[in-house]
Amino acid sequence: MPAQPPASLTRRACLAQALALCAAPAAAQVSPRAAERSVVINLSLEPDSLDPTMAAAAAVGEVTHYNVLEGLTQITENGAVQPLLAESWNADPNGLACTFRLRQGVRFHDGSALNAAAVRFSFERAVAPGSTNKSRKALFDNIATVVTPDAHTVTLTLHHPDPHLLFRLGEGPAVILHPDTAAQAASAPVGTGPYRVQRWERGQHITLVKAESHRHAAQVRMERAVYRFLHDLEAQDNALRAGEIDVLFNFATQTVRRFQDNSHYQVLIGASGGKGMLALNHRSKPLDDVRVRRAITHAIDREGFIRTALDGRGVVIGSHFSPTDAGYVHLASLHPYDPTRARALLKQAGVQTPLRLELALPPAPYAHVGGPLIARDLAQVGIEANIQQLSWQQWLQGPFKGQFDMTLINHVEPLDYRIYTDPGYYFGYDSPAFRALVERHASATNARERQMLFSQMQRHLAQDAVNAWIFAPQIGTVVRKGLRGTWMNYPIFVHNVAGMWWE
Repeated sequence: MPAQPPASLTRRACLAQALALCAAPAAAQVSPRAAERSVVINLSLEPDSLDPTMAAAAAVGEVTHYNVLEGLTQITENGAVQPLLAESWNADPNGLACTFRLRQGVRFHDGSALNAAAVRFSFERAVAPGSTNKSRKALFDNIATVVTPDAHTVTLTLHHPDPHLLFRLGEGPAVILHPDTAAQAASAPVGTGPYRVQRWERGQHITLVKAESHRHAAQVRMERAVYRFLHDLEAQDNALRAGEIDVLFNFATQTVRRFQDNSHYQVLIGASGGKGMLALNHRSKPLDDVRVRRAITHAIDREGFIRTALDGRGVVIGSHFSPTDAGYVHLASLHPYDPTRARALLKQAGVQTPLRLELALPPAPYAHVGGPLIARDLAQVGIEANIQQLSWQQWLQGPFKGQFDMTLINHVEPLDYRIYTDPGYYFGYDSPAFRALVERHASATNARERQMLFSQMQRHLAQDAVNAWIFAPQIGTVVRKGLRGTWMNYPIFVHNVAGMWWE
């Protein structure tokens, strides 16, 4: 059951290679950490947990996925799928079962053996009562049985065929945990990966050190990785100029432009599957009115947002799908920038202006820069947006719990359209018609029918103006010269430290 990389991502990967912005090679400064075989990576957001199976933030996987915790498969930079904890697999012709052969001799950091029982436990944990696994609907609810005929064989039977099964098994929510240590994964995960967590200084940094017991420890060249958490643009700038950071993973901001001519760093511009949007709370009046949601979308100058907030590195989107998705339909023209139309829709909906709404912003640079742009556009049609600058923890405890009117956020999980089938999800969209489309798509066995339904799902969300989608961002990563193995394109958000080395 091979998972094909999206064709558009492959083309974009080539384009991104051509657009990579590299500074002059002369006078390059190698980090003193090269001698230490270590790397310092900055993330704009600090993870709220270290368990990617349960936590919402993409930053969780950026720290632990493939480094500390591993799954049956691994997704490469170009979106392809390769073996990881499973050394091979065989799918039934009907697509309703897939048998995995586990690697032998793999151990968790505490010495426990990886076996089929650990895989079964991890998958059953994902669907247990109270589970908040991010892939529950997309992956685990489709698994009918987990059969373990011996210690190194796992057979998954499915309710319906899933052409993305192997890809989903390579995402963070599908990592394998041992029953004895799964409960501590949020603060001290015990995995099978090439690194273990040495220390988490909350608000400051997380340090990973090489796990000498790892099966490929001799091939792992980086001994240590330190993740720092600076979201303020000036603080990021100062840390880079002081040589304190080797990798600034800083998607969707203008900061990277400052380093295009820096002799010590290079700037990599790549593709991602992110969907940047102004999320709207359907439980909050008048946002439950489709005319009001359409008015908000018409009010936003999305091209202007991308030029100003993202330095032009992105494309306008009109639904919760990325141009990197196979079968993507461009729907941005369905609700074009049209303030006059926006004012008319508000009037039709009986909205008295000024309409006052709260605009919650997470501590990501694209939100800090883009939030005022959104507020300015909305003000022109009679909507006053009161900006709330939130910490990441405040965002998770507020908007992500459904306590908000509007929030500017970038959803980075690929193929996550099933979030719109859950009325309990933070923006509260409840559409039986959309749920029916998703189920028809899931049960379809004909490729042409699946593609038709995939298009219909995109159009349904766009016509309902469920959220005001704005951009699919390119990824801008600042990398110290001499460091190799960092990704340029991000089909999923991970930093594979074991694949990095100093030249």
